[in-house]
Amino acid sequence: MRKLNLKLRRDIRKSKGQFLSIVLVIAVGAFFYAGLVTISSDLSEYTDNYFEEHNLADFNVYYSEITESEISPIQDIEGINNIEGRYTFEASQIFDDYHTSLKIHSIPQNNQINTIAVTSGSTPSSEEEILLDSRYGEAHDYAIGDKITIHTDDGSFDFIISGLGENVEHAFNIEDPSLVLPNHNTYGVAYIHEDRIEEMAGGFYYNELIVDVQEGYEMNHISNAIEEYSQELPYLYLINKERAVSYSAINVTISNNKLMSTVAPLILFMVAAVIIFLTMSRLIDSQRNQIGIMKALGVKDSKILLHYMGYPVLIGIAGSILGWLITAVTLVNVLNSVIEQTYSLPNLSLSVSFYTIFPPIIVSIFFGVIACFLSGRSILKERAAQALRPKPPKKTTKILVERIPGFWKKLSYGNKLILRNIFLNKKKALASSVGVIVCVILLITAFGFESSMKTIASQINKVYKYDFKVDYKDGILLETVNLPPDVDKYFEIETIPIELVDFTDENNASMVITEKENNLIHFFDNRINNIVLDDTGVLVPKSYADIYDISEGDTIKVKLLGSEQQGQHININVAKISTQYTNPSFYSTPEYIKSLGVDYNPSSLLVHLNNNANIDSVQHHFEQDSSVDRISDKSDIEKSVDNIIEQNNPVFIIFILCAILLSFGAIFTISSINIYERTRELATLKVLGYQKNNINRIIFVENIILTSIAVIIALPISGYVYRVVVQALSSSNQQIPDTLSFVSIGLAILLTFVLTFISNLLLRRKIMKIDMIESLKSVE
Repeated sequence: MRKLNLKLRRDIRKSKGQFLSIVLVIAVGAFFYAGLVTISSDLSEYTDNYFEEHNLADFNVYYSEITESEISPIQDIEGINNIEGRYTFEASQIFDDYHTSLKIHSIPQNNQINTIAVTSGSTPSSEEEILLDSRYGEAHDYAIGDKITIHTDDGSFDFIISGLGENVEHAFNIEDPSLVLPNHNTYGVAYIHEDRIEEMAGGFYYNELIVDVQEGYEMNHISNAIEEYSQELPYLYLINKERAVSYSAINVTISNNKLMSTVAPLILFMVAAVIIFLTMSRLIDSQRNQIGIMKALGVKDSKILLHYMGYPVLIGIAGSILGWLITAVTLVNVLNSVIEQTYSLPNLSLSVSFYTIFPPIIVSIFFGVIACFLSGRSILKERAAQALRPKPPKKTTKILVERIPGFWKKLSYGNKLILRNIFLNKKKALASSVGVIVCVILLITAFGFESSMKTIASQINKVYKYDFKVDYKDGILLETVNLPPDVDKYFEIETIPIELVDFTDENNASMVITEKENNLIHFFDNRINNIVLDDTGVLVPKSYADIYDISEGDTIKVKLLGSEQQGQHININVAKISTQYTNPSFYSTPEYIKSLGVDYNPSSLLVHLNNNANIDSVQHHFEQDSSVDRISDKSDIEKSVDNIIEQNNPVFIIFILCAILLSFGAIFTISSINIYERTRELATLKVLGYQKNNINRIIFVENIILTSIAVIIALPISGYVYRVVVQALSSSNQQIPDTLSFVSIGLAILLTFVLTFISNLLLRRKIMKIDMIESLKSVE
């Protein structure tokens, strides 16, 4: 057995280029597996503990006003473990050149639900103190003991910062559910002592209940019981934990990465198995005489097979360890940065578990051993005398091209060799193309995602034509609105939070109401054709339509969650489906929404300025208006998209590099196999005086043809795979373009051929080093 191990090491040394290239393919699979599993498992484990430790509420119930005495009967509903009342309101801070928004909660006495994870300082112990979320505090360089002033509709209030922290209910801390990433510079969360409620609200009462449900009770039953009791109260609406923005966003991230951690590595290991099958077939065929000698010396077939199985076992172990190490050194830092920018989860630090190294080893060895068994079983069935003889030549027939009159005669001898080798070994040629096919798919998917992000960014300028969005504190009365002279045109707009009721996994969204004449917002269908608002129904974003299978002409039920609508239910008609890559919202006209019995009270203006307007002067004008609550411009959306692209750039770069490495590994291995399988043929050509360039040309052209076949097969598959991946990664709040650009496809194809060309250049020396005498010697 020791001698067989020495032989194995010698075989690997002789074909170290192939060995390393297959190791590289396995390493890429292990790299993806370790990285994706790290996100899904670590994030899942952390959030499960975090949600349990800080007791994430099962329900948030909103009222215009509710007192402690009115809360007591809800506590008696069977299945409710605990209820806490609090006062929640919106506030703002004014800085030199911008305003920020704050969502402020009072902290219930004996707080046990949605408890705060304090990162520094302490929770407020008196009515003068306030605790800020740590990301907002860091963004504005706040420290413990600093004094801050917040502004509400009822005036300005001073506080002292007692602490910084995070809360489980705001793990995905965004102001608007339609946003993709949080912006801690403009939005934050804060907590105040309950003793301050009376001053802030003008009386002591609550407007929100957070509810903790006992395990094993039906959530729908309890929510129905709460709503039934609340009919006699100024009840607004109820949101359960599964529909909460933070909880659902984190779960989508976990499930998507869990899916990708299974599918992507499995495909890569199968590619490696195909390459190993081709490699082992070549190796075993080239060592027929050695196998015959071993059989003649009495070595059992099982030992011979185990000897050759050592090749894929070593590849699986080496590739998996390499991929795991690369993940631990590079990818973890990138993933930590992505999670940190997206979620507010204190002290979360992703780390690659040592145990993630074992599944890639097991799976890669499993596929490799099967490939080795399939490639070696036929020769092991032969007797020793048969194995000692050269492999009988295959019976050949005329290929299709030879039957074309006149065409075959015009071809050069080299071209005839190329065509006969491809068409007489169709199965092997197709198997050789499998690795290249998967590589083309990966490259097209990688470049497609990068192109999609650019498409999302470019749509902003096509969709949003306004310069400013101005939010007013108490709604808009056009006759009293003070507009600067540089305003060219303006349109009213109102945004109402809504809840989709008709679907089992109910989701929150926003409905934007504006005049159908509003040309400061443009809408497009899935073919990027312009569509317009009308009074017959609502424009539904394609991201929601795809997930909930909504079509034009459908009627869906929604609940209006605005404070003025108090949970009013309406049935809306789907007029058209609108492609909205950023900030997807439902759009309606005032006429249509009024026809459903909903009051329309616009609170914002979209403003477009003259060409020669002074933007700073206009902004200053609105800031001086006491009725203005907040001013934002199109650049806020652009910054949000830029943040997404910036956050995903490292991921795209890593993905593209992995695709390139995988492509190179597959193409190099397949090219090497092609050369080794034809050593005798190439040696014959050298003996006959064939020039070196012509010999190189035969191999080069054949590889180019195989690559071309792989590209042709891969193109339709790539479109399907890309759409599947996009659907898996898309959500109702984020639509990713599911069409591939010609540029992305062209870059992927070009890069594939470049890698083929490089592989051929690296293998030229192998062709030149072929020993003619050794290759042509007869075994007998």
